[in-house]
Amino acid sequence: MDTKKIRKLFFDFFKAKKHEIIDSAPITIKNDSSLMFTNAGMNQFKNIFLGDENPKCKRVANTQKCLRVSGKHNDLEEVGIDKYHHTMFEMLGNWSFGDYFKEQSIDWAWEFLIEVCKLDKDRLYVTVFEGDDGDKLEKDMESFNCWEKHFQEDKILNGDKRDNFWEMGEIGPCGPCTEIHIDLRSEEERKKIDGRSLVNKDHPQVIEIWNIVFIQYNRLSDKSLENLPSC
Repeated sequence: MDTKKIRKLFFDFFKAKKHEIIDSAPITIKNDSSLMFTNAGMNQFKNIFLGDENPKCKRVANTQKCLRVSGKHNDLEEVGIDKYHHTMFEMLGNWSFGDYFKEQSIDWAWEFLIEVCKLDKDRLYVTVFEGDDGDKLEKDMESFNCWEKHFQEDKILNGDKRDNFWEMGEIGPCGPCTEIHIDLRSEEERKKIDGRSLVNKDHPQVIEIWNIVFIQYNRLSDKSLENLPSC
């Protein structure tokens, strides 16, 4: 599939799930001192997540042009090393504002990848947030339990704060995430080395293809977390 086909399949799928398809926000951000460039699809919804603005629709899907030069997870040093870290990139996303949350997000990601895109589920692995003592956060067992409907436990891996806790910037909306990875190696290579051991290890053929971020918290200037009202 090319990008046009994937984009159309994504929009058709989420339109059927009662999502309104909206335009990409500008790549430069105005009136927000915490972020200069758009680095994620959620940026245009920041005020909604913070409870400062009411959403026009409870469910939306979009494609967002992003720059890998801002935010807490900058990744700029990764550009040019491999084929999937680009300075500018496009991010497809589906969003819920106080409607559905973890279970529905996970089930729909699975449905889209397996039933629509026809990916081989035996080549997939998922990661869930393992918790973090510094932030006093426990393991995301809700996501783990949701994935157990689709995977055996050995396909569900723990991820630390670096890989499985997304933050817009030094302050602002953030939360745990669950990633879907695919193993594209040959059958011969897969028999030699278990794909589990290559997830999030920068292997060029064991890569992340989907990230579901659960915007649950707001990171304050004193580094503490407060619960957001819309989740």
